[in-house]
Amino acid sequence: MPDPAQQLAELYAAGFEVQSFDRYPRAVGVLRDGAIALVEPTPEGLRMIGTAGWRMGEVMGVLVEKDGRPVFQAKQELLDATPERVAAVKRLKADIEALMGKG
Repeated sequence: MPDPAQQLAELYAAGFEVQSFDRYPRAVGVLRDGAIALVEPTPEGLRMIGTAGWRMGEVMGVLVEKDGRPVFQAKQELLDATPERVAAVKRLKADIEALMGKG
């Protein structure tokens, strides 16, 4: 079984920022280039919670379509989902999954 602490150390060594958030006490944020994913420890190692998104202050904006255009949304706050931001989120998710042995 993978050790969650070792997996976090590997993510950090691979260039990810690891940060805790009061809003998510059981989870840890893994960030890079503005993109963020939340992970939590399980008996089988780290597990990603939900999907990756874009950091918007202390919250994560999820990719949605609003008025026919892609945006990252956190509550009422919207941020354009530019191709660069969407690509950063996809890279972050794929790289985390690969490092956690799920890619």
